[in-house]
Amino acid sequence: MASKDRQQMEIVERGDIFFLYRPRVGQTDPESLSDVQRFFVVLRPEHATKARLLVVGRKRLPDAHEHERNWGFVGAIAGSAAALEKDLREERYDTKTRGRQRLPAARPAGEGRYLVALLNGQLHLSYALELPERPSEVQRAFKIAPQASFALSVKNPEKPSPPGFGLGQAQEPDYPDRLQREFRGRRFAREDITLLDVQGAEFILVGARTDPEKAYNVELDVEKEDERHPEMLRELKMAKSRHPLEPLFSGEWA
Repeated sequence: MASKDRQQMEIVERGDIFFLYRPRVGQTDPESLSDVQRFFVVLRPEHATKARLLVVGRKRLPDAHEHERNWGFVGAIAGSAAALEKDLREERYDTKTRGRQRLPAARPAGEGRYLVALLNGQLHLSYALELPERPSEVQRAFKIAPQASFALSVKNPEKPSPPGFGLGQAQEPDYPDRLQREFRGRRFAREDITLLDVQGAEFILVGARTDPEKAYNVELDVEKEDERHPEMLRELKMAKSRHPLEPLFSGEWA
C-alpha cells in the first residue's frame, strides 16, 4: 500500500512552519490551554513571496494518532512572514465596562519544516520540528508532536458549515471566480493548496500519520537550528523585547 501511495504522491509545496500562541486578555503568565486565546500556524513557502497565518480551532493541532479533526481559518495573508508579525504583537484597547485592556503578544511554540503533498487526490500537510530540540509541556499542550501529517480540505464558502463551525458571513472568504470553480459545487476541495491563499479561507485538518517521513518516504529537510538565531526570529522579525521566547527553546510556558 505504501508503494502505491508514493507512486501517486506529488509534492506541491515546501517551506518553514512556525507555531505560536497568544494568551488571553490580561493573562501575563499562562500555564495551560485555559489561559490561551488563540493558537496559530504560519506557513512560509519557499521560493514564494507569501506567507499564511492560520488560526487553528480548539487551540491545538488535532491528535494524529487518534485521527482527530480540527477546524481552522486563514487569519491573514502577507507578502512575507515578517509582514505577519504586526498581527502577533501586543494590543491595547479601551472598553466601556472594563477600561484599558491588554492583549498579550504571541509566543513562539515551535518551528520546523513542512511540505504539502497531493496523495491520491487529497492534500496532506506534514511537518517535522527543529525547535525546541526537546519538546516539553507547551508542545504537549498544543499537540505539537516531533512530526505529524494531516489530511487538509478547504471548505466551499457557498456551502453551509457543519454545526458549531465556520466564520460569520462578514468574515467568509471572497474567492475570485477562477478559484471558486475549483470547488466544482462540492462542500470541500481537497486538491488545490492555493485555496488557502485567501483571507478567511476555512479548512479542516484530520490527523493522518505520526511518522510522515517513513509513511510517505519523503524528506522534510530538517536541519539543526542555532538557538541563538532561530529561523522564526529571522523570518518573522520577532523582537525578543516583544515576544517571550522561552517556549521555543525550553518548552516551558511564558
